[in-house]
Amino acid sequence: MSAVQQELPLAFVDGKPITDMPQDLYIPPDALSVILEVFEGPLDLLLYLIRRQNMNILEIDVSEIARQYMEYINLAKTMRFELAAEYLLMAAMLAEIKSRMLLPKPETEDEQDEDPRAELIRRLQQYERFKQAADDLDALPRFYRELAPVNASVLDTAMPKVQPDVSMADLLSALNDVLRRSDRFEHHQIQREKLSTRERMSQILSQLKAGHFISFYCLFRPEEGRAGVVVTFLAIMELVKEQLVELVQAHTLAPIHLKARGL
Repeated sequence: MSAVQQELPLAFVDGKPITDMPQDLYIPPDALSVILEVFEGPLDLLLYLIRRQNMNILEIDVSEIARQYMEYINLAKTMRFELAAEYLLMAAMLAEIKSRMLLPKPETEDEQDEDPRAELIRRLQQYERFKQAADDLDALPRFYRELAPVNASVLDTAMPKVQPDVSMADLLSALNDVLRRSDRFEHHQIQREKLSTRERMSQILSQLKAGHFISFYCLFRPEEGRAGVVVTFLAIMELVKEQLVELVQAHTLAPIHLKARGL
């Protein structure tokens, strides 16, 4: 006993299979239209037909291309499409080329007579170059489609460094260090050069003009003894009082430096 293959349903309506075509079913001829290709003109259509047949543009079979072209024209008319005049003009041009190629050539005609397809081939080659250039441009990434401009800026997060004030205790501690070092160079002198506070102030200002900062210790000359240290210290304090220099520290307990105001 052979198995009988079950007939597949045509459709399902309300969950019930339909195996027979309804007798009263009416489908209008223009109920469904599917257009797979969109052409931008008659040259675009011709180029599509040539490529579909794998033809060489220089060796066009005008008879076959004209037949397929007219099939497209008739199909467009059937589907009630409005054709531009240039499509009909190309149809007439193909018919002319086809008729010229079917006619026998006179025996006296020059062998170098121009091929009837030459003008059409030239236009197709030119259109193909421009179409390829347009496709290449369209493939390039463009702003606001594949790319978007980006503007990144780095915020300045550096905080200004606040230098601590020089306390009197730090200043006296630095002075004490200088005095201890000057004691090591103290020696007896028969004659002692007179030291001037104003003169030392001028010397300190001249040194500050050479740079922005100068160490507090570099201003003292231990070989001058305690008197020289005291004169230099008084000169520094007088310059600070007259607001010609200022004392600065990089951080607490750091070495003391002098800086001329305005430099």
